[in-house]
Amino acid sequence: MKKILLFAVISLFALSCNSDKKSKLEKLKKQYDEIAVQIKNLEKDIAKGEGKSLDKIAEVSVTDLKAEEFNHYIEVQGKIDGDENVTVSSKMPGVVTDINVKEGQGVIKGQVLAQLDDAVLRQSLSTLDSSLVFVTNLYNKQKKLWDQKIGSEVQYLTAKNNKESIENNIKTIKEQLAQMNIVSPINGTIEEIPIKVGQVVSPGVTTAFRVVNLLKVKVVADIAEAYSAKLKTGNEVTINFPDLNKEIISKISFSSKYINTVNRTFTVEVRLDNSSEEYRANMIAVLKINDYHANSAIVISVDLIQKMNGEDYVYVAEKNSSNKYTAKKNKVKTGQTYNGYTEILDGLKEGEKIITVGYQNVEDGQLLKF
Repeated sequence: MKKILLFAVISLFALSCNSDKKSKLEKLKKQYDEIAVQIKNLEKDIAKGEGKSLDKIAEVSVTDLKAEEFNHYIEVQGKIDGDENVTVSSKMPGVVTDINVKEGQGVIKGQVLAQLDDAVLRQSLSTLDSSLVFVTNLYNKQKKLWDQKIGSEVQYLTAKNNKESIENNIKTIKEQLAQMNIVSPINGTIEEIPIKVGQVVSPGVTTAFRVVNLLKVKVVADIAEAYSAKLKTGNEVTINFPDLNKEIISKISFSSKYINTVNRTFTVEVRLDNSSEEYRANMIAVLKINDYHANSAIVISVDLIQKMNGEDYVYVAEKNSSNKYTAKKNKVKTGQTYNGYTEILDGLKEGEKIITVGYQNVEDGQLLKF
């Protein structure tokens, strides 16, 4: 037990010594760095006072800053969709007996696309037609007698009611027969026929056809919620179609006010004319939406901006009292960045010479050679 306690005491003493040494070393290193910086600054101040420089001349390239137009874009992938893109289903349950169209075929509104088995309804209609002939004759005779004040009113009204009842039943059967036809709700092109002859279809459940009107199309894209305050109807948008090697400029025609709770996005649409029929449904489109514009801004390459202690800075070339150029470290405030270029909101002005080559190897106050 005594040996264990002795070992523990020795270990604690050794750890304490090591900790003190490390702490002392870190303190001395910090003092060394501070003294080195002070020495260097004093040497530079003395050299400047004597018109000399302790630093070697740095060879750099510079560019005169000019105010220019700056735009920021949001880039997102979308797709082409028909302005009218509908799925068609039957209005009545039944078995498909005939399909009248093919994929790719143009159709008009109201055209019959397919037919369901209506044999039972037609049989019912035939029976009602026969009954209607009988009750109509009976009604006509009863009416003739009633007009001559022969017979009772009840007999006349019963005959009339029977006739009208069958007429209403016939009307209902004919409406049901019409609904046994699957018709196109729009003018367009048949893009998909998922049903087959002999298949049982149900209204609102089974998709029978997809009809798309591609004379007018729209580009649809989902945009991240973060941009919801910036994007509105009327924003300018550049659309690139990789498959067509084509780019056009248009405007947002619709910006949804609804945020999808699953992926936190909202939908934007851009309507396009497709009278030439060059656009196809689901074709990829890359949207560049202009969400920020500055008529006059100082813009520099992102690569020129350096960071230190959480601050951004760049080097510019500035004339000193000896009419020579020296490097000057300018803190800058950055704005939007797009396509490798950043807008500078503060810290640079038009006409200044920014160092574009060799900026990594210069120090504040160092003499420069262009």
